[in-house]
Amino acid sequence: MNVERWKIDDAGVLACARQIASPNCDLRPAESSIDLLVIHSISLPPGSFGGNAICELFTNCLDPDAHPYYRDIAGMCVSAHFLIRRDGELIQFVPCGYRAWHAGKSQWRDRQGCNDYSIGIELEGSDDVPFERAQYQVLARLVATLRAAYPIVDSVGHCDIATPKGRKTDPGPYFDWGNLKGLEADAGGVN
Repeated sequence: MNVERWKIDDAGVLACARQIASPNCDLRPAESSIDLLVIHSISLPPGSFGGNAICELFTNCLDPDAHPYYRDIAGMCVSAHFLIRRDGELIQFVPCGYRAWHAGKSQWRDRQGCNDYSIGIELEGSDDVPFERAQYQVLARLVATLRAAYPIVDSVGHCDIATPKGRKTDPGPYFDWGNLKGLEADAGGVN
């Protein structure tokens, strides 16, 4: 893997990721420091993988008539910084220097509004199936790269920060945190 392509530039863009711009972001508060990674999972429609629905949701182009589930979510303005598809494809929607709208109402430790100080990473998946090896490999490399660029203190699941507790369950019981830590160490990351 080309190491130079795995660097975050001054704008917060990762060269090796496919870039699809989401309008669902804004400036971070001036005093915020990026020190939290939030791992999510998403599939659209629920339990289905592949297709463009996730990208369409994050770019406000989701057709509400394409699936009954989409009628409830098509108007939502959400995004993430990154998406890792089942085959390991890495897509960046929002530069890391901007606040992506991924966490919603949230709190980590005593700090509210996790979008202000976190980077959101979506994995194409659901609560009831294991994630793919390719996803863990790309995620580990991404996490190591982000830790090298920002003062990341913690990596947590959406379920750990969403308020009220129990509002979100992702990345779900099949997400293997131990596997991520091991691969991240191999990729040059730190705990």
